[in-house]
Amino acid sequence: MKDNKEFGLDFIIDKLTNSIENVISGDSFATEISLVTVGDLKLINAKNYWLFDWKTEFRQPERDVYKLTITNNLNIVQGLISLEVKSDHVYMHLVESAPFNKGISKVYSGVAGNLVAFACKLSFQRGHKGNVSFLSKTQLIEHYEKTLGAFHFGGRIMIIEPQSALKLINKYFKNL
Repeated sequence: MKDNKEFGLDFIIDKLTNSIENVISGDSFATEISLVTVGDLKLINAKNYWLFDWKTEFRQPERDVYKLTITNNLNIVQGLISLEVKSDHVYMHLVESAPFNKGISKVYSGVAGNLVAFACKLSFQRGHKGNVSFLSKTQLIEHYEKTLGAFHFGGRIMIIEPQSALKLINKYFKNL
């Protein structure tokens, strides 16, 4: 697996929704975020069109991999995020929507935004005031500034600061 630190993240925030939203019907569905299990990883692989090697990510001791599911349908993973709690912020290593939530035929929008909002929420819970950082692919820096309110720190380093973090959290997690 190539080191994502070298290349930067390239997730797209398709829409900021209140949870995740069915693209066809417009219906919103409540979601849950929980730690990925070894059993989950059996279906999360290249054969099932996932882009990243989540098994390798899962084995990194300093990182936690979380899955986004729809409440009452916890067996279908809608997206994944790999997070590391640093001394003063949360670092996003990887973010990926499920293969069926990408492209023009995606089923749900709002998956990536939901996962990033969770990273912000975790940052508050760990005493880091919502501060989150990640490396972006160069062509997506402006996208993250506009959609997430992220701050371009320099190079490809992006930071989500407390005010922007609170906006995302309030959008996805009404009862912080």
